[in-house]
Amino acid sequence: MTNEFAFTILAQDGAARRGEITMPRGAVRTPAFMPVGTAGSVKAMYMDQVRDLGSDIILGNTYHLMLRPGAERVARLGGLHEFARWPWPILTDSGGFQVMSLANLRKLNETGVTFRSHIDGAKFELTPERSIEIQSLLDSDIQMQLDECIALPAAREETERAMELSLRWAERSAAAFGEQPGKAMFGIVQGGEDEGLRLRSAAALSAMNLKGYAIGGLAVGEPQEVMLTMLDVTCPALPADRPRYLMGVGTPEDILESVARGVDMFDCVMPTRAGRHGLAYTRRGKVNMKNARHAEDPRPLDEESDCPASRDYSRAYVHHLVRAGEPLAGMLLTWNNLSYYQSLMAGIRDAIEAGRFTEFREETKAMWAEGDIPPV
Repeated sequence: MTNEFAFTILAQDGAARRGEITMPRGAVRTPAFMPVGTAGSVKAMYMDQVRDLGSDIILGNTYHLMLRPGAERVARLGGLHEFARWPWPILTDSGGFQVMSLANLRKLNETGVTFRSHIDGAKFELTPERSIEIQSLLDSDIQMQLDECIALPAAREETERAMELSLRWAERSAAAFGEQPGKAMFGIVQGGEDEGLRLRSAAALSAMNLKGYAIGGLAVGEPQEVMLTMLDVTCPALPADRPRYLMGVGTPEDILESVARGVDMFDCVMPTRAGRHGLAYTRRGKVNMKNARHAEDPRPLDEESDCPASRDYSRAYVHHLVRAGEPLAGMLLTWNNLSYYQSLMAGIRDAIEAGRFTEFREETKAMWAEGDIPPV
């Protein structure tokens, strides 16, 4: 295994890229979906299950881990890989999004942001330097700059202010990161719904010669067409030889459309959150397991799946578990959902290599449109 962080494009079909990120703890096949391990765990899953489904990398959250159990404690216990029993690559976000969306009584200035924990009201300060320090204590392989992510829609003046602040914080984050062999820090493109601001952000970050680039501030409530327009503008403006990560995305359709525009990495809580609320993602689209039509259906969710949760348990049983509020319901549906997401990513990678990504995208969407097969 390599001692350096590197990204190689292995095949391309239109703007869609099939690649591989290599680093000391392992290789990440791209396009990649990263299950979200918010507090050091992928909810309702064992780490061995996550790996067996095809995950090369997971995401950890700086905000949640700094609050509980604390980055210094995780470091004393051997780092997040040892702590969580995940020896493969981990990406950590900067904590900025959660500070903006979850924390109480936050105050932002040029230095950083001070806030009170949503757990117990304790006061914290998060600066670009402290965010990188926390991520280094966690010993993550890919670390993210601290940025300011504003809600959309927003006035252009506010969007520009946040974008410029994020650029200054990117420079400070990069300086704090320094040289960490085998690891990477990614910058984050901001700019809201404004094409000009997105291009300015991408150009400034590209000039910093970072090892990878994320596209932030999307999938925050704006229409899908706005997100895709921003990707049409932003992806070509980023270095072609570096990985591109669309943060917080998304639905299977979002992933397909974003890959078509040149995105390499994704993360989202959607498959795990949906599983805990009775919703299954399948080859035939979403299936609401709360629905009474499943009550006497002996079929599995997907008889062709390699995942035991999808193949070996009847819909009637899963429906019963959901209606009874049994924890096993969320465990089985999360297992199913992450299996589907990783199967989708594998299909995308194979299609790009075969030069038939457009056909794969249309076939996949047609299957979703056809919908779930009703019980006989």
